Amino acid sequence: MLSLEQYGDVTRLRFSTRASRALGYDSSAYATRGMLVDTGFPAVARDLDAWLDRERPAGVLITHHHEDHAGNLELVARRGIPVAVSDATLEAIRDLRPLGLYRRVCWGSPPPLRSPIVPFVPAGLALLPSPGHIADHHVVWDAERRTLFAGDLFLGVKVRVAQDTERIPVLVRSLRAAIALEPGRMFCAHRGLVPDPVGAMRAKADWLDELMRGVERLRAAGASEDRIVKELLGREGVTRWLTGGEVSKHNLVRSARR
Repeated sequence: MLSLEQYGDVTRLRFSTRASRALGYDSSAYATRGMLVDTGFPAVARDLDAWLDRERPAGVLITHHHEDHAGNLELVARRGIPVAVSDATLEAIRDLRPLGLYRRVCWGSPPPLRSPIVPFVPAGLALLPSPGHIADHHVVWDAERRTLFAGDLFLGVKVRVAQDTERIPVLVRSLRAAIALEPGRMFCAHRGLVPDPVGAMRAKADWLDELMRGVERLRAAGASEDRIVKELLGREGVTRWLTGGEVSKHNLVRSARR
């Protein structure tokens, strides 16, 4: 399912399926300046294909290799649409690790990247490294319009779970770098348009700094990981079980080491 939301010069392509909605998730790509940021996930390939037929973007930019962002890269490449993507993201896509069951159910499995990538230099947009969520993560910055397409940089302020690949100290540095850009608008891949982007990112960075201090304090006092999780974040919910441990509060505590 594809629904469109208009924000002046930016169109949000909001993708979901019955399975993703049942799990409480959707994912968005964004069209701006005749270009597309991210491709959505494999289960919505037909919706994206129809949109590409109608709109014919000049090129596509990829924020990172996760399947809800780059899951239709093969479709885009097969159509000959130029792509701006980092070498690290391409390497990760070509060497994808097996997806957990919940990700296959929610997003679908991406097809192998077989088609050649036509390089793209996006006029007016820049891919800026912003690791932490994952090592190859980038944001897309429109300096003229002071608009940040944040991918998975933000996601929310007081996050209480993390993927097993996240590195919180690195993420905080990326958030501070994005704050320094002073964006007037920010579009998150899962939350849409974020009000007060500078304030929201600063609140998240401050929350994560506070969490790291708490983890260090309790670890220095000899607390176990289970105790640290319970004291700082509360008991684990069903997310840890549903994802086979790939997303959990324990991962957030582990990733908070400086």
